[in-house]
Amino acid sequence: MDRRLFLKTSAATAAAAGLAACAPKQGKGDDAAKGGEVPVSGEMLQNYPGVGVLGYGCMRWPMTSGPDGEEIIDQEAVNSLVDEAIAHGVNYFDTSPVYLKGESERATAIALNRHPRESWLLATKLSNFANATYENSVKMYRRSLEIFNTDHIDYYLLHSIKSSDDFKARFGDTGIMDFLLKEREEGRIRKLGFSVHSMQEGFDYVLSLHELYHWDFVQIQMNYLDWTHASGRNINADYLYSELEKRDIPVVIMEPLRGGGLSSLTKHHTEQLKAIEPDRSIASWAFRFCGSFPKVLTALSGMTYREHLEDNLRTFCDFKALSEDEFRLLETIADEQSRFPLVGCTGCQYCMPCPYGINIPGVFRFYDNSVIDGTFISSTEQKQYAKMRRRYLAGYDKAVETVRQADHCISCAKCVSSCPQHIAIPKQLKRIDDYIEKIRQDTLDQ
Repeated sequence: MDRRLFLKTSAATAAAAGLAACAPKQGKGDDAAKGGEVPVSGEMLQNYPGVGVLGYGCMRWPMTSGPDGEEIIDQEAVNSLVDEAIAHGVNYFDTSPVYLKGESERATAIALNRHPRESWLLATKLSNFANATYENSVKMYRRSLEIFNTDHIDYYLLHSIKSSDDFKARFGDTGIMDFLLKEREEGRIRKLGFSVHSMQEGFDYVLSLHELYHWDFVQIQMNYLDWTHASGRNINADYLYSELEKRDIPVVIMEPLRGGGLSSLTKHHTEQLKAIEPDRSIASWAFRFCGSFPKVLTALSGMTYREHLEDNLRTFCDFKALSEDEFRLLETIADEQSRFPLVGCTGCQYCMPCPYGINIPGVFRFYDNSVIDGTFISSTEQKQYAKMRRRYLAGYDKAVETVRQADHCISCAKCVSSCPQHIAIPKQLKRIDDYIEKIRQDTLDQ
């Protein structure tokens, strides 16, 4: 999308957008607004009437220890977060039958059903990866209705389409599309769409079926880094957005923070943004980017902690669209960020467990954070190299125990097909291991 057109349309949208109250209001839940009043003075942004632009991603609910020491969802914390979100105008909740080992839908349903049904919008998915038969797909769909004790799903997605062949195998050739279209016609599905993790071929193919299926919305990965600097098999978001805009299809955004990476930038980039908005978080810039586009229905955030929720509420209440200079600055930051050797792992855990015990997300998180924090070792000539070298190696051993580090990868590639970011995991692990081994051997410049 042309920058000037973007600014023109975003400004008009910000001026004309519908608004939902951000001031706390009593919900049906007994913990309604328990966390107290978030200091916001405005109202929740709505690009489409009735849908808050800040959406709740329910893949990373807070966890606690169960009676036998096992990790379970902290239902009390989930209830409290949902209460505060609804009280401030958040009403779009996105989950799936496969999130959190199949428990996300249940925990989300418990929290939401403490509120009137008209106060929340349910988005869940046909996540038929393991068994795409017609019978199993129908069973999964009906199970979601049963868990939420509802007679309709507001936004139903064909989950994570990777290619035209993937669509045909899971949906197109199974007969399930006729069933879903009938459910939409009868009102049990209010909006039907899909989410996409694919190369351009997959996206283009499924979008070409719009005249046949009339997609009501599409969920894409979009943030200011992926706008024109998508990596791996991901598609530049400017292309995705523009294609949906041409067809007047509302956009749901996933990964607005690029797996959390855009909430913590390098020192230089942080100083640039803080000079403009000293009282705003770095993450708020990524959400302002998303909210400035008029076709965005909602931008999903996996707000595990209350401070995440409250920071996002401050962003979307009294929303401030990006100016031309701010948009240009984010483009510059994205260009510079793209030149850093980041892996771009979102920590979704789809690649786990590794059969050889490697903590894949942990290795990637340590490496990426070292670049972001400026502890990345670039040369033996850098200032205080010896001290930084010792600290870096000690930090790696502390972050990832020795037996779970990258050097144990045998490139079996069992993890690759599970990665929604299409990261070449064995290749990245080898790259990181080679880099760290050079630091260990003190041969980085050789």
